[in-house]
Amino acid sequence: MRRLLILLLLLAGPASAEDLWNGRTAAFFGLTFIDTSTEGELNGTRADEAERIERAERQAADAFAAHGVELLDLAPVAEDLARIRNPSTCGGCELRMARTLGADYAVVGEVQKVSNLILAMNLYVKEVSTGRQIRGQAVDIRGNTDESWQRGMRYILERNIFR
Repeated sequence: MRRLLILLLLLAGPASAEDLWNGRTAAFFGLTFIDTSTEGELNGTRADEAERIERAERQAADAFAAHGVELLDLAPVAEDLARIRNPSTCGGCELRMARTLGADYAVVGEVQKVSNLILAMNLYVKEVSTGRQIRGQAVDIRGNTDESWQRGMRYILERNIFR
């Protein structure tokens, strides 16, 4: 009997992990860039960092699509979203907007630049119906380069979000 229970649990694992994503919808609110370095304070926004944010967002969006998640158009909540500085820290506004869109999940993230050597990247997936975070991870990345950003996002996606 015990062996049968273990076998059933093993067989159920992959199917339920696949069910978590395939055929679901998500409102992906992008990545918020937070520059707390003195460089950012003195020099303002850098074009290369803005491009890295866009690439990291595409990398995440492509991964969700590859796992069968439909990313919803944010146009119906664009006015609300424009008033929000950071959807990751807005006290549940991301869930409210995702609910308005009819999404199963709300996806938010941040990249915080401490210096050109130290950055932190995070991505979180919340279930809209419960408000519960179902996946998410923060990683520190070293070096403010295209490669380090790509590697950081890939790590989050492969080791946590879609594990």
